[in-house]
Amino acid sequence: MATTFPLGAHVDSADPVTAARERGAGLSQFFLGNPQSYKGPEFEYAGGAETLRADAEAAGVDLYVHAPYLINVATTNNRIRIPSRKLLQQFIDAGASIGAKGLIVHGGHVDKSEEVEKGFDNWRKAIEATDLKIPLLLENTAGGDNAMARTLERIARTWDAIGQAEGSDNVGFCLDTCHAHAGGIPLATAVEQIRSITGRIDLVHCNDSRDEFDSGADRHTNLGEGLIDADELAGAVRAAGSPVVIETRGGLEGQRADLDWLRERL
Repeated sequence: MATTFPLGAHVDSADPVTAARERGAGLSQFFLGNPQSYKGPEFEYAGGAETLRADAEAAGVDLYVHAPYLINVATTNNRIRIPSRKLLQQFIDAGASIGAKGLIVHGGHVDKSEEVEKGFDNWRKAIEATDLKIPLLLENTAGGDNAMARTLERIARTWDAIGQAEGSDNVGFCLDTCHAHAGGIPLATAVEQIRSITGRIDLVHCNDSRDEFDSGADRHTNLGEGLIDADELAGAVRAAGSPVVIETRGGLEGQRADLDWLRERL
């Protein structure tokens, strides 16, 4: 059965258009630079941002950008929060320049010595301070007792805080299946529960998990090879009805196999 929403994969940024074609996919997600660096966006695509935008539009390929992992706008540590806000704006601007459908960012966390409430309010402040030229998609995370987006309760409080900010209508949600499983959110009801909080799911990261339910371990594995029930994994994707990105290993062949696995179950 053909899906009514595009499927794709996290790929190298050098040529996400060709990568989508090779996978028979309708979208590509990628980093714009080193995800473990505070350096700003870098365009590897031949011809730069304008050419990438034009080529993707001509090919009918949707583009999504994943923000650097180091971004943490929730923390009270100025040496992290201030550059995080700067990076957030830089990557929003870069995503807009290529016509990206969204910028995915992790929820971040506060340190053990910090009050969790400050993290929620720092999210509000970050949204108010950012010119959201494209949708910013908040992604649930797998671990951390002080994480802003691991549990349903924390997601709800973060979302409530964001909702108080001007510009919050351009904030969406990215559901990661591995993170939900590892974070203790049952996939059988995850979509319904997340939607009851956010009213929306804009993107799904469909990944299997190497670790047990509620383990707190962010360890993706190929679809059907991990510890998430196959029917629940496919069921969550169907229930969300949103564009899907797989973030699995194995290069082109591994991701082709995963996309085929998913298509067969949708």
